[in-house]
Amino acid sequence: MAHWLLPEAISDVLPGEAQCLEQLRRAALDLYRSYGYELVMPPLLEYTDSLLTGVGADLDLRTFKLVDQISGRLLGLRADITPQVARIDAHILNRAGVARLCYAASVLHARPLHPLATREPFYVGAELFGHASLAADAEVLELAVRSLALAEVEGVRFDLGHTRILRALLELDPSAQQLAEDIVAALSAKDAAALAPLTAGLAAPARAALRALIRLHGDDHVLAAARAELPGRPAVAAALDELQRLVEVLRRLGAAVNIDLADLHGFRYHTGATFAAYAAGWPVALARGGRYDDIGRAFGRARPATGFSIDLRELARLREGAAARAILAPAGDDAGMASLVEKLRAAGEIVVRRLDDDDGIDGKRCDREIRRIAGVWQVVARTEP
Repeated sequence: MAHWLLPEAISDVLPGEAQCLEQLRRAALDLYRSYGYELVMPPLLEYTDSLLTGVGADLDLRTFKLVDQISGRLLGLRADITPQVARIDAHILNRAGVARLCYAASVLHARPLHPLATREPFYVGAELFGHASLAADAEVLELAVRSLALAEVEGVRFDLGHTRILRALLELDPSAQQLAEDIVAALSAKDAAALAPLTAGLAAPARAALRALIRLHGDDHVLAAARAELPGRPAVAAALDELQRLVEVLRRLGAAVNIDLADLHGFRYHTGATFAAYAAGWPVALARGGRYDDIGRAFGRARPATGFSIDLRELARLREGAAARAILAPAGDDAGMASLVEKLRAAGEIVVRRLDDDDGIDGKRCDREIRRIAGVWQVVARTEP
């Protein structure tokens, strides 16, 4: 085996993707800053005692672990950044009111999230701590919509769910709570055949409600159907009301919306409304988020929290071939041409100057060039290969 081969699902980020990723990173952080979110940069690794506190077994399995040669304690290479930001909010900043924090950094996964995924995603995200209102959820959802709009992705759809609905239904029968993990797996997979035997021995109200969840997905008419089919418990009604208001937020932003009451990603982690964003024809979620109250409890301070993250490498792959174009400038030291090049670069254009007339430059990225026409240096369309 060639010694320069990289590990499976690990790859270099080459110029086109790197340029796209960096443009998206800058634009996203500028967007979050305009909403008052402050940038934080947690360390790549920390003790697993804190890194994996309050997270599910799935994140534990995705985390690379190693022994610290200085302390002898177990370290983890972060597989997610949200728990680190929650630690910063609860244990370091220790603010009494609302804290808005954002981040942009790589993580490392021991196992890829899906067969086509990289094990080194690059996440940007925003987290809002200290407020349990639906207004906080709506702000985070709005930021997610506008983050994806920066990438000019077409056909984006937001799927909304709510973990408190399933929790309320599981309370209908103590036996259901003992089967919660298997029920969540069957619902998430939309596997009615697996769900049927799991719920066969439950009390009729719990059995009927859990089996109804698997069918409750589609446009916002699902909310009316859920009110008709699910028990009228206060927690269920309140969750459906929250989803209705979030649908209205998405409609106002011009985003397509879908309701999926069986979408239970992060069920043990999330405590309220959740969302995932998908692009037409793309097999995996581009963004995931939702409410995850009390994550800071493990750090000594329980705090309401809501947020989202986006893997910019997934977005960059979607935008493959959409890298910024450039202008090719001729070789030489003509003052007029040099002045034009500086003005173009100051305006944000990419200008590549030839080193000589036969420098072998690959000009495929250049869709325009600078030519001297009637004694004046001008930018014109480039027709040469």
